[in-house]
Amino acid sequence: MSRHEREQERLFTRRAVLITGAKLGLFGILGARLFQLQVLERDKYLTLAEENRVNMSLIAPERGVIYDRFDVPLAINVQDFRLLLTAERSPDLQAIIAKINRLIALSPDRVDRILRDIKRQHPFLPVLVQDNLTWDQMTAIEVSLPDLPGVFIEEGKIRSYPLNDATAHILGYVGIPNEKDLAADSSPVLSLPGFQIGKNGLEKQYDKNLRGVAGRADEEVNATGRKVRVLNQQEGIQGEALRLTLDAELQLFVQSRLSAERSACAVILDAYTGAVYAMASHPAFDPNVFSRGIPVNLWKELLADPSMPLSNKIISGQYPPGSTFKMMTGLAALHAGVSSEHRTVFCPGHMKLGDHYFHCWSKGGHGTMNMTQALAQSCDVYFYQMALDTGIDRISAMANRFSFGSQTGIDIPGERPGIMPTQAWKKQRYKQSWQMGDSLNSAIGQGYVLATPLQLAVMTARLVNGGIPITPHLAQKSGDQLLYDEVITSRMGVDPGHLAIIKQGMDAVVNSPRGTAHNIAAKDPEFAYGGKSGTAQVRRISMEERRRGFKIEDAPWEQQHHALFVGYAPLGNPRYVCAVVIEHGGGGSTVAAPIVRDILIETQRRMPEKQRQR
Repeated sequence: MSRHEREQERLFTRRAVLITGAKLGLFGILGARLFQLQVLERDKYLTLAEENRVNMSLIAPERGVIYDRFDVPLAINVQDFRLLLTAERSPDLQAIIAKINRLIALSPDRVDRILRDIKRQHPFLPVLVQDNLTWDQMTAIEVSLPDLPGVFIEEGKIRSYPLNDATAHILGYVGIPNEKDLAADSSPVLSLPGFQIGKNGLEKQYDKNLRGVAGRADEEVNATGRKVRVLNQQEGIQGEALRLTLDAELQLFVQSRLSAERSACAVILDAYTGAVYAMASHPAFDPNVFSRGIPVNLWKELLADPSMPLSNKIISGQYPPGSTFKMMTGLAALHAGVSSEHRTVFCPGHMKLGDHYFHCWSKGGHGTMNMTQALAQSCDVYFYQMALDTGIDRISAMANRFSFGSQTGIDIPGERPGIMPTQAWKKQRYKQSWQMGDSLNSAIGQGYVLATPLQLAVMTARLVNGGIPITPHLAQKSGDQLLYDEVITSRMGVDPGHLAIIKQGMDAVVNSPRGTAHNIAAKDPEFAYGGKSGTAQVRRISMEERRRGFKIEDAPWEQQHHALFVGYAPLGNPRYVCAVVIEHGGGGSTVAAPIVRDILIETQRRMPEKQRQR
């Protein structure tokens, strides 16, 4: 071998060694990296791989059931099949929704809501397309699922109200959270498709208790995001059960008793504990419609109805209390020392104040009246005089003790406070001084005075229970089943002798031959009751109209008087109080009193004997 050839061989060998070394180095680096990934960082990438193929989703909890006092279910959950859509898994949303529309006929409003929810939600969260699917709808969807990426059917629960409209204003209804709800509550469960929260009534008041705790499910999904199997599932915890003081059958009776009226309301509660046994506002609405999504046209129809079916008139209706307020005027006069059981006032049918005449409802007058007689016959002139002698501020102070001018504190949203005027109130609100004529109007529950029917019931309870400041409530409390001798409460500091005088007058309203409601007395002495009627003017009748012989009965419905009556029973030992308001119904004694009588009788028949007697 020549020298040149030997040089070429050594050069080739060196290059081979270098190349081999480089290869070995690269393989070493690759091996080290593989060792790092597969051994040293195994747990990290195993977790990432699991998260890539496993989705965690929340499971909506079942809402707590609401029961009446005898464990009759008033709000339950029923099976519901609903169609859901996940935007992230649907390449062409418009086309998918169009296909669904051809299968189950979505309304334009529904389509708009779906698109709005998709924009509002995260793309990986499903949105509700349609709930309450029929069997035919589910079949049509199931057959077409391969052509509907991101679409699936889920079984859930939906709220149902067995008594329909009879409990609508008490229980309220549930609905899908809106943007305001989501902003106020960051709980992720609110974003679940079809999840509903309380929107009104007790459903809203006790929403957090009724919701429960969400469960979770770990689901294996394929490359397209479709669920393959459930790896692990933990069911949610159902919301707390809510037991009420209501009597379902009595509630149905009261609602039925009001059904003949165009617009009316009634409430009956325990005079010692404040437990509400029935609370009805007529007309009402079907809350089941709201659970399933109320159509826009029906919503507009309910809003436009002048009888206000969406309003719970017991807590939000503010009416002039009329003559039912005379107990407050009389009690204030007794407390101020300007009147007594024996003081009399002569009623000629009117009172002249300056150049103005304030008329009594009895044109010929009542003659000489003491307080008991004035209450029994509802003499306006007697209480005009009490107002002049007592003054509006002292009348207002007494009325405040009996719930006027402030919320009663009942555990249901939407309660309004009414108005109990004073001299300072008028000055602040109207920039005007209080006039003596204002006092006369207020003395008989007209003028500026406004009260809710619930306030009238609470007033009556505090009058006949000896001045116990009860607070009305709908959710059961530990003291609701107490009997007379077990009730431990505080008193409001009102003279028992004064309360006895007022109660004597209320007894005479029904049970005295000259009482305004004597014709409506109970035929069975066992169910004898007492009370006070009220007829509240909605419009003023001018002197010219009086001269022409104008009759309010000839006026349009919305201008006619409100009919009111508050009552209590049993007569000797009152336990139950009831207040009824018939909007534009006419005279309190003729229209509202028979309803109060019937409700009190039905209540006593249904309640335990020990609760009715000492």
